[in-house]
Amino acid sequence: MTVSSIAPHVPPPLLAGYARLHQVFPELRIHHRPPQSGHGWVRTADILRSPSALRELIAFDARQGLARYGTPLRPDVAAGFCLHRYCWPTALLFTLPWFLERRVPRIPAEQVSIRRATGELTFHYEEFHCLPGDPAAAFPGARTVPDEAALRAALLAALTEHLTPVLAAFRPEVRRGPHTLRSMATDDVIEGLWYIGSLLGEEQRAAAELTELLPQDSSDFFTPGPDGPGFRLLEYPDAAPMRTRTRLSCCLFYTVRPAESCFSCPRACAAKAHRA
Repeated sequence: MTVSSIAPHVPPPLLAGYARLHQVFPELRIHHRPPQSGHGWVRTADILRSPSALRELIAFDARQGLARYGTPLRPDVAAGFCLHRYCWPTALLFTLPWFLERRVPRIPAEQVSIRRATGELTFHYEEFHCLPGDPAAAFPGARTVPDEAALRAALLAALTEHLTPVLAAFRPEVRRGPHTLRSMATDDVIEGLWYIGSLLGEEQRAAAELTELLPQDSSDFFTPGPDGPGFRLLEYPDAAPMRTRTRLSCCLFYTVRPAESCFSCPRACAAKAHRA
């Protein structure tokens, strides 16, 4: 799909951010339209109210895991992978326009649908927050807030509204407690924007703004660590420093490949600290 094919479906207040996303990360395609069903589309509303619809979505990850790794995934691991692959892209619906345009749409979970096989999302919104003086404040549905702090609060509130019912629906399948689920969602919010920021050539700014967005006591929902997102620089001889962080949650990839671990896995980082 080309950027021009997105334009007729995305309202002007959010067009630029999603178009730039498509340019640097074509694996994810976003459409502004009502939730879709059939032909591989799954409405978030369906997975919230129907355990069987959620399990069908998780089965996609179970099949994908078997094909990729050659071994069956534990049911809770497949569910955790599925939750990650929902939260990571849907969080960008909120964080990317905030990061690029200082606009925060309100998108209830029921207004989203996904098509995993093609990497597509649809969303529908009726209002968004922006700053005074933003030209988009003249659009229908615009809600101005007084300053950057208020806009960050609006972003956290919009993310919380969307993700709270999603985590509740996944919890019986993932078999992890509320705090761990919120940590998983926090990681996806951080790492999605951090990664896309790096593709846009703005990785340093993305890390700085995420640190301001998610301090230690940012909200009752998100669970950053004592240093917020916990970004730090790794120094290497004869190489530029590399920014990293230790995730708040473990994705359980080690259950699939015991000899491997994610670079930022809290299990691996804890083991390294213990050996040191």
